[in-house]
Amino acid sequence: MKIKKYILEITVFICGAVVMVFELVGSRVLGPYFGTSLFIWTSLIGIILGSLSLGYYIGGKVADKKADQNSLSLVVLFAAISIFLVILIKDNALVFFKENISDIRFSSVVASLVLFSPASILLGMVSPYAAKLKLNSLGTSGTTIGNLYAISTAGSIFGTFLSGFYLIPHFGTNKLLIILLIVLLLVHLLLLVKKDLKSKALIFFVIIISWPGIGWFNTLIAKKGVIDVDTIYNRVWIYDIEDPRIGKTAKIMGINNEPHSLMFLNGDELANEYTKYYHLVKHFNPDFKTTLMFGGAGYSYPKDFLLKYPNASIDVVEIDPGITELARKYFKLKDDPNLAIYHQDGRVYLNETKKKYDAIFGDAFSSKYSLPYQLTTGEAVQKKYDILNAQGVVILNIISAVGGEKGEFLRAEYATYRSVFPQVYLFPVNEPNNVTPVQNIILVALKSQEKPDFNSTDPTMNEYLGHLWHGAVPTDLPILTDDYAPVDYYISKMI
Repeated sequence: MKIKKYILEITVFICGAVVMVFELVGSRVLGPYFGTSLFIWTSLIGIILGSLSLGYYIGGKVADKKADQNSLSLVVLFAAISIFLVILIKDNALVFFKENISDIRFSSVVASLVLFSPASILLGMVSPYAAKLKLNSLGTSGTTIGNLYAISTAGSIFGTFLSGFYLIPHFGTNKLLIILLIVLLLVHLLLLVKKDLKSKALIFFVIIISWPGIGWFNTLIAKKGVIDVDTIYNRVWIYDIEDPRIGKTAKIMGINNEPHSLMFLNGDELANEYTKYYHLVKHFNPDFKTTLMFGGAGYSYPKDFLLKYPNASIDVVEIDPGITELARKYFKLKDDPNLAIYHQDGRVYLNETKKKYDAIFGDAFSSKYSLPYQLTTGEAVQKKYDILNAQGVVILNIISAVGGEKGEFLRAEYATYRSVFPQVYLFPVNEPNNVTPVQNIILVALKSQEKPDFNSTDPTMNEYLGHLWHGAVPTDLPILTDDYAPVDYYISKMI
């Protein structure tokens, strides 16, 4: 079997695969700047599909005017150059769009258009161009075109599974973009018909010098003190900063666009103020023994919990095993007989668990400010209620305002908890009497109908209790359900 006989089929298969790998990597490129909400995926998928459609149109027009294999090789070469430009400009461009376009929907569309449209248009040109070259007669044109588009789609399917199951978690964003560049350069070489030794030698030289670049990017970033890792679910940045509040050095774990964990390098004190409010558990349910937490990240509160409550246990549900490994490596997470970690979706855990708990802590975020919608709905809240013991308490971290458009998610979630729990209270962390600022707000839901005391003999506990929200919480939004949970829409108004 001669490779030249099937060179066009090989080309459309590989380019189909590259398109899907490029799209999935795109979510990791955008994630650290815009998060991974529904709006980002909508922008990315919409722009790439639109670009492919435009590429199909342009490719057909160009092929009708001039169709030869060398011209097709140039289309692939320009696609490779477009990906190279993405590697060069992506970080500076994304910082610019983030700082200068306030609406996350518009900024993500513009970012996707600038970074991912050129290469997608060029890759979209490949299939119609190859079809023109492959046509031998009008009598078999339908079969020929159908076969090539089927091969291209098969390549896209292959690229989807290959990138999701292997490439992204093993190579990371920067490395994978360089790999795509090299693959397209190889396809360009494959398509060159003329035995132009100078051209082939030049391309081969570029490939040779590009390969070391796979490690160069992460090495450069690491020298700047940033650990850049792609897990199965997330892109993670870990770096040290000087905390201006108290002059201590802290380590941050940033997941996509959100600083999820902060740890002081010296000492065991909790670095994020809101995490200290989880200790309200000992006021609202002093006899607690078994607890559950959604969201691990750097495991800041679970580590503190194990130090302060040696006679109690905590189960942590963290969907991403890669995050847990990073917490072990960089955030001093150690095995403990009172700590159990479950790597699965929080809602799946709620659906399947047979355990009973005295307290449930919530600190799971899917993107910037946004809780995973499947944990916010009335059905999920009911399951939390069901697995709590009689004096059980839910303590949930929400980033929101109380009033106005920026408080819509909080009010919807508050209404949802009020539909299940007899008592629900709010504790704004930074400005307890101000309705407008976006801040950490701790929602406390009690299974018991017995009214709690909001005073404590413990001065620290009394300080937390003093942040109780005394104002009215407007009931202007419907409860969240599995059928209707516009979480990202509410969050977009806050951002």
